[in-house]
Amino acid sequence: MKRVVSVSLGSSKRDHAFETDFMGQTFRIERIGTDGDWDKAINLIRELDGKVDAFGMGGIDLYIYLAGKPYMIKDAQRLAAQARKTPMVDGSGLKNTLERKCIMDIQKDGIMDLRGKKVLMVCAVDRFGMAEAFEEVGARLTLGDFIYTVGIPLPLHSLNTLKIAGRIAAPFVVRMPFDKIYPTGKQQEVIIPKHSQYYYEADILAGDFNYIRRYLPDKLNGQTIITNTTTSDDMKLLKQRGIKRVITTTPDMGGRSFGTNVIEALMVAIMQRPLNQIAPQDYYDMLQELNMKPGVVDLERLNA
Repeated sequence: MKRVVSVSLGSSKRDHAFETDFMGQTFRIERIGTDGDWDKAINLIRELDGKVDAFGMGGIDLYIYLAGKPYMIKDAQRLAAQARKTPMVDGSGLKNTLERKCIMDIQKDGIMDLRGKKVLMVCAVDRFGMAEAFEEVGARLTLGDFIYTVGIPLPLHSLNTLKIAGRIAAPFVVRMPFDKIYPTGKQQEVIIPKHSQYYYEADILAGDFNYIRRYLPDKLNGQTIITNTTTSDDMKLLKQRGIKRVITTTPDMGGRSFGTNVIEALMVAIMQRPLNQIAPQDYYDMLQELNMKPGVVDLERLNA
């Protein structure tokens, strides 16, 4: 049996472990939150290094990608450097492929007609492939990167504008303390409605779930969320807050969806090759074989 562990800076309340078959192999998958405690995360990685088949890096990205150019997040390097024997991935190898495919599948398979829909991406640089796919299918974007990430009330409405502004800001943002730009630990349990008009105006809220949840208004009016990791408690909260439907980019696994870092770690464990020998095409080929489809939950049918 192979073992994959996602070491997360997020809340331990979201921890989960189960066994499953993935591409013909049996896995034990664990998500271990460290409540924003960097030392605890570092020690956990050191303890498990060489004893598990792959690590997922949860609650933080190693890179942000802007129009194909990677910008390494300084704080994330501290964690990645601890994994010296076991490969560690943050999901970025899959985001541009899997999440782009998810948006295309939503449109192609008739799950939802995205043409002309108003989409709020609280942070698009974290999900640039998803943002490009929305633009490609004809959705109307509002990009909240400056509003919700760095506190500048400047909504953007095109990826070209984000590219220009992002290239100026990204080198500075990736050097900031990570907990200043993304909720970690117990911060993930706190909801602070902020600039709610952009939520109300949107038909779809898309991107990283912790970003979406962090600024979620008390009561919305039937929006759809397209996101990554969700738990049953998340679904109950979203129903209470007036969300109609949730579409996840990764399928249900053991009663919840996992982040792209876990899916990428599963693939790396199967490929058993050094990370520098795994190309984007390798992930794409494996996704084609898996034929992953978006997970769709109609919250109106969810028991309270």
